[in-house]
Amino acid sequence: METYIQTNETHLISDLCVETVDTDQNVKNVNDKNKKYFACDICGKKFLQKGLVKKHFHSHKKVKPYSCDVCGKGFSQQGHLATHYRVHTGEKPYSCDFCHKDFFRKCHLNVHYRTHTKEKPYSCDVCGKGFSQQVNLTGHYRVHTSEKPYSCDVCNKEYSHRSSLNVHFRTHTNEKPYTCDVCGKNYSHKFALKVHYQTHSNEKPFSCDVCGKKYSHKGALKVHYQTHSNEKPFSCDVCSKKYSQKRALKVHYQTHTNEKPFSCDVCHKDFFRKNDFSEHYRIHTKEKPYSCDVCHKDFSRKSNLNVHYRIHTKEKPFSCDVCHKDFSRKSHLNVHYYRTHTKEKPYSCVV
Repeated sequence: METYIQTNETHLISDLCVETVDTDQNVKNVNDKNKKYFACDICGKKFLQKGLVKKHFHSHKKVKPYSCDVCGKGFSQQGHLATHYRVHTGEKPYSCDFCHKDFFRKCHLNVHYRTHTKEKPYSCDVCGKGFSQQVNLTGHYRVHTSEKPYSCDVCNKEYSHRSSLNVHFRTHTNEKPYTCDVCGKNYSHKFALKVHYQTHSNEKPFSCDVCGKKYSHKGALKVHYQTHSNEKPFSCDVCSKKYSQKRALKVHYQTHTNEKPFSCDVCHKDFFRKNDFSEHYRIHTKEKPYSCDVCHKDFSRKSNLNVHYRIHTKEKPFSCDVCHKDFSRKSHLNVHYYRTHTKEKPYSCVV
């Protein structure tokens, strides 16, 4: 089970959650030039005490003699069972002295400390990027290897991270575990909830350095930049029409397949896009979630609120290129242009 060794090495390796053994007796032994220790003859890990290597040996035999009397989970060491109990009791005895966040395990606290010290001891040997945790480095390597070991058992889509698979799986279960405590709206992804919160705070921390327009999240700003560069990297393989956004291409593609996956269960009208369906549904529910903060008029669509807001700001962004008259709505500009400058009269009396 173990090998008894005498050596001049001055380090100690423990398998207990990356926690070092630091009693006075152990420190004395570590500093001893003729230190004696016990090594596991399966994996070579070294221990100062015979009892420690015995406990460690259980991890190879998969023996789990200690069982949780709450959930029945088994453990190879009594110390691991004691740590596990904290899941049920909610006890978090390790506290960060910087931000006072509490943790179940000391090793979790040690990893958390790196958010304050900015320490990143694990480095990618391909691109040099640093990481605070080994598990993050392991996941990052898949960027270079293109490995996707996690597969959805419903649609077989593959992912490089288990967390990405878990989020994707909610598209099948329709699970939305993240709830806004202001309006009660539910989301499947924590980041989506974070972005949504900014609609309540009206916070827009990301600003376009070309036109100054502000956005609540970085992704929206990135998409907006393409209006300045006129970049359209996504192309339809049927008609070659180009789009600045991947999702816009996906919606467009449905015009070729005539697929309308979103159906109203009240009037059975079908829609290409989920947003169009959601806006339509408010006809039945009479819901008007968008409110003007000047006059408090309510609207079922955000775009209608934006147009309405120009009444208060006197903004007229649409200009006639013939007579330079300005309009608050594009539809008003179109009516003006065709009837004033083209003399078009599309409506005739049927009598």
